[in-house]
Amino acid sequence: MANVAVIGAQWGDEGKGKVVDWLASRADIVVRFQGGHNAGHTLVVGNQTYKLSLLPSGVVRGKLGIIGNGVVLDPDALLSEISRVRGQGLDVGPHNLRIAENTPLILPLHPAIDKAREEARGEAKIGTTGRGIGPAYEDKVARRAIRLCDLAEPETLSAKLDELLLHHNTLLKGLGAETFEKQDLLDRLLALAPKLLPYAEAVWERLDEARHSNKRVLFEGAQAVMLDVDHGTYPFVTSSNTVAGNAAAGAGVGPHSVGMVLGIAKAYTTRVGSGPFPTELQDEIGKRLGERGREFGTVTGRPRRCGWFDACLVRQAVKVGGVQGLALTKLDVLDGLTELKICTGYEIDGEVVKRLPAAAAAQAKAKPIYETLEGWTQSTMGARSWADLPATAIKYVKRIEELVEAPVTLLSTSPERDDTILVSDPFSD
Repeated sequence: MANVAVIGAQWGDEGKGKVVDWLASRADIVVRFQGGHNAGHTLVVGNQTYKLSLLPSGVVRGKLGIIGNGVVLDPDALLSEISRVRGQGLDVGPHNLRIAENTPLILPLHPAIDKAREEARGEAKIGTTGRGIGPAYEDKVARRAIRLCDLAEPETLSAKLDELLLHHNTLLKGLGAETFEKQDLLDRLLALAPKLLPYAEAVWERLDEARHSNKRVLFEGAQAVMLDVDHGTYPFVTSSNTVAGNAAAGAGVGPHSVGMVLGIAKAYTTRVGSGPFPTELQDEIGKRLGERGREFGTVTGRPRRCGWFDACLVRQAVKVGGVQGLALTKLDVLDGLTELKICTGYEIDGEVVKRLPAAAAAQAKAKPIYETLEGWTQSTMGARSWADLPATAIKYVKRIEELVEAPVTLLSTSPERDDTILVSDPFSD
């Protein structure tokens, strides 16, 4: 069985949605294994644009989608998203969407405390989306989370709410925010139960059956390696493990089932929110990249910070994330630039290093060391073979391969799903 795990190799927003959608044509099942509705994938299909936050991207291809136990699930956000894509003509229901019964839920108190804490940080804010992702993961680790299966047991639900509110109302009161009433939350959850429980199942059993049936599974990650809670630019990270190693735990399969790991990286670098960004450009080139790349967050709408390709950062993501091949996206955004730069290392306090250190102060001091390459004036938009690319664009891609120590498996040249150069099929055995 040839499975594939797709993860981001930068700070997110690399174009994973298009790549997953494209790969889904070769898969039988698409599994989302971590994150919440703080991540967004944009899929462009003809004249239709789909913006997904929780639904596995495979639903656009009519594939079976699974939301794994590694996700934190906002019920209202999910139901709203299902309603929206149905309005766009997609068929989504319990017949083609399954949710792990042990998936933790995001309740209204989670975004409330998320926003209150971020406000209390003032200028030291992390830049969270305020959607309650972090607090929901905290509850999961603290063993007080309400999970999807709990909706089928009103008495269990009531007892769990007592513990949950004891913790959260204390914090909310201390932060000067409004507290929550148990009965309001209980009534809300019991009303959601008949809408959500038809999707629930022990998805680990379904995935085990898929393994025995030699079905192809695509594991879909959210965010990216450099936002991983352990391996990213802490504390400016997300609240889950985004590396491929978490695909197994977040879906309920053994590590041998993850298969080939495909990392997604832009041909330049972007970041949303706060945190270190050594190659950030705050000049006309940075502005040009943002405008040509339409760099606004799918979920938040916030403008993304833009900069040169950071090979040092991506190489680190390749090693930590177990990336075996890269999908390089948005090459066409670099069209018209006669000179390009790639970061090959950093200078920190007079010392040259080839990795971004773990310590926050050292990360902030990192100054990029650049290698300059010749750009191209021809258009690469819509290229579907190497023959369609200018020689200097091919040279740029090959140099990236050398520096990050991973082959480019896919090359994306526009938002359209078929404007893709396939070097090797990630699903090949």
